[in-house]
Amino acid sequence: MIFVNARAIIERTVDGKKEVVVQWRNKPGEECYEFPGGRIDAFESFYDAVKREVKEETGLDVTYATGQSERIQIKDGWVLEGFKPYSFYQTLEGGVDSLGCHFICQVTGEMLPEGDDTKDIKWISLNKLKDLVSVEGQFGCVDKVAALLYLKDAGISTKGERACAIVLSGDR
Repeated sequence: MIFVNARAIIERTVDGKKEVVVQWRNKPGEECYEFPGGRIDAFESFYDAVKREVKEETGLDVTYATGQSERIQIKDGWVLEGFKPYSFYQTLEGGVDSLGCHFICQVTGEMLPEGDDTKDIKWISLNKLKDLVSVEGQFGCVDKVAALLYLKDAGISTKGERACAIVLSGDR
C-alpha cells in the first residue's frame, strides 16, 4: 500500500526574516519535528488536503498555496487536475511507501497549542530549521528533503544537503 500526502511549508516574514511553522509529531514511533500535513483522502485534491491537514493540525487557515493559481482541471470522463507544487517526494526505501507534495503556504488565524497528533506547534527561524534538519532523527524524513530544498533556495547551506548530494550522485 502506498500513502499519498499533502504537506505545508507555512511561511511568514517578521522584521525582514523568514519563519516557518513546525510541530512535534505526537504518535508513538514517529516522534520528531515536521511540517504540517498528512494523507489525502480518496479523490480529494492535494490543495483541499493541505488546507484540511493544516487546519486539523495547527488551527490555521491556508490562504495561499504554491501553484494554486496555475492549476488546471479537466473533465473528460474523469476529473483530473494538474498543478505545480513547491516540491515532490517519494520514499525509495524505509518503513512506509509514500509520496507527496509540499506546498509553500500563507495562513491566517490563531495557532493551536496542540493539534491532531501534534504538539509544540510554533514559528521558527530558518537558522533553527537548519539546526533541526542537521541532527539525525530530529526532523521527519518525508519533510527533511523539502526543508533542505527550501533552505537551499533561501541561500542557507546545511550538512544534510551535502549528504543528500553525495547519495544522489552515487558517490557514497
